[in-house]
Amino acid sequence: MSAAEVEIDPDQSSCKGSQAFEAQSSRSLRDFMRTESGSAGMLVVAALIALVWANSPWSESYVDLWHTELAIRFGDGGLTMDLHHWINDGLMVVFFFVIGLEVRKEFAIGELTDRSRVVVPLVAGITGMLVPAAIFLALNPSGEQAAGWGAVIGTDTAFLLGVMALVGPAVSTQLRIFLLTLTVIDDIVAVSVIGIVYSDGLSLGALGVAALCLVVLVVLDRFAVWQAAPYVLVVLVLWVATLESGVHASIAGMVSGLLVPALDPRRVDVEEAARTFRAFRQSPMPGVQRTARRSLTRAISVNERLQEALHTPTSHVVVPLFALANAGVDLRDGVLGDALASRLMWGIVLGLVVGKALGIFVGAFASVRLGWGRLPQGVGLGHTLAGGALSGIGFTVSLLIISLAFESTRLQDQARVGVLLAAVLASLAGWAAFRFSARFLGQTDAALPRTLSQPVDPARDHVVGPVDAELTLVEYLDYECPFCARVSGVGDELRAHFGDRLRYVTRHLPLPVHPHSELAALASEAASLQGRFWEMHAVLFAHQDELELEDLVGYAAEIGLDVERFMRDLDDDDVHRHVAHDVASAEESGVRGTPTFFIGDTRHIGPHDARSLIVALEQQGVGRPIG
Repeated sequence: MSAAEVEIDPDQSSCKGSQAFEAQSSRSLRDFMRTESGSAGMLVVAALIALVWANSPWSESYVDLWHTELAIRFGDGGLTMDLHHWINDGLMVVFFFVIGLEVRKEFAIGELTDRSRVVVPLVAGITGMLVPAAIFLALNPSGEQAAGWGAVIGTDTAFLLGVMALVGPAVSTQLRIFLLTLTVIDDIVAVSVIGIVYSDGLSLGALGVAALCLVVLVVLDRFAVWQAAPYVLVVLVLWVATLESGVHASIAGMVSGLLVPALDPRRVDVEEAARTFRAFRQSPMPGVQRTARRSLTRAISVNERLQEALHTPTSHVVVPLFALANAGVDLRDGVLGDALASRLMWGIVLGLVVGKALGIFVGAFASVRLGWGRLPQGVGLGHTLAGGALSGIGFTVSLLIISLAFESTRLQDQARVGVLLAAVLASLAGWAAFRFSARFLGQTDAALPRTLSQPVDPARDHVVGPVDAELTLVEYLDYECPFCARVSGVGDELRAHFGDRLRYVTRHLPLPVHPHSELAALASEAASLQGRFWEMHAVLFAHQDELELEDLVGYAAEIGLDVERFMRDLDDDDVHRHVAHDVASAEESGVRGTPTFFIGDTRHIGPHDARSLIVALEQQGVGRPIG
């Protein structure tokens, strides 16, 4: 099958490197943001309904509703809880399970695969919890009120991203990624605090069952079980055991999500899925359809499939239901005045609004100045201040901790007023900080660069086509990336279409996730010194799974190279500098994955099959070549 016949999904057709790549993940990030923004809107509506209902003549029906008991029976056993606990201890476990899935994916194949990129958000996330807690405890150092310190450490990710879509910069992909990474750390700590600090008396027997469930999840991961049903069944047992143990069930959701494997699609599984789909197209029968569906399902990790199934209902049903059940504070009979005079309420407000912004900003600033790490490209310190301010929207996690920290209804009401007021003030503070950073610091957008940093140099770049052609296509590639191999024929098809109007240029971006990719890039450059770059280029893609040193030596002999010279050139400083130069230019140009294409000097956004690239090149029109 030619590259032109392959319909490539840009969200599932790239290998990612040190950071999520804006062009290749733009659609999935937009979908994620659309879900989160919609969830934030529904959450606000649910909270307003709860407030109006709790302060209406029908306020008793609001209280009675959440005290309605609901039982699930299995013979003589079962679970009986009121509706409020079913939401807080049941549905919210699904919410934290999804968070755990997202965290595992980020560590396995996402933002957190490159640990060096985690340092700044890690430090900012930690200081963004310590400073708010310190402010709260300074105002509430002792007594029952001091137990509420956990309410100021969490951030409501959905609410934060939803508000940022309204008040933040028009282009803020990199800032969103930075804040998502930060909230990963925030979520881990917050859920750990809920599960450990705010738990009741422990049952060792139930804890033993829960521990056994965790072991089973590890075994399922180790044996690469790809069906979702076994994981779901074990998680259900884990949830019941955790409920019975006295540990808050939220930690069961988070930990179990962390143990569900997330993997990039394997080349062999993708090819098998394509084969079975072609078989179904040729013979659309039930048995062939089942085989095709099974292979298509297997190609995507169980982690991502569960996220896909649970993300929308969690954001659009679970979180709004939680807000409806927990945000209804009856402000009549002096409750509002009592709250405004309360050190507890102001501890929460100042902790969330001031502490979060100050803690995150100071943590990011200090880690950058001390050389521990750096901010993502396009993200300035003004952005971190504004994002830190929006992180003061604690809402979901804060309300959950309040329900666990205080038995007194009076203290719960004071704390909830603080959370609601903090959400409003943090949104306004974030808006003001974004305006300040745009007007006085010139930080308008927070996106990756989209312009090729190093013009094409025919003297050093590898070019097919006339060096003065009017159209230029530059590809950053990795010889071990399966998606690069799938589009390796695109250059030939584009040249066949445009002829001498086009020059096609390749540059290296060996990714850390591919252990042999750098050696393969060096091999191609060593072959180039003997005038055989394109021959080695083709052989490397044809043998992607065989890139050990002895394999490369065999390929050198196969294409007629002087093998002894080839082996010496693998260690040549100029060869190493060439690859390093390409990697540096990729970094400066905002490239984060392979394959990545530039049309002229502008990064191509969208699918990279031959048909799409032809359309994009034709839209560029007659232009001047770079260089």
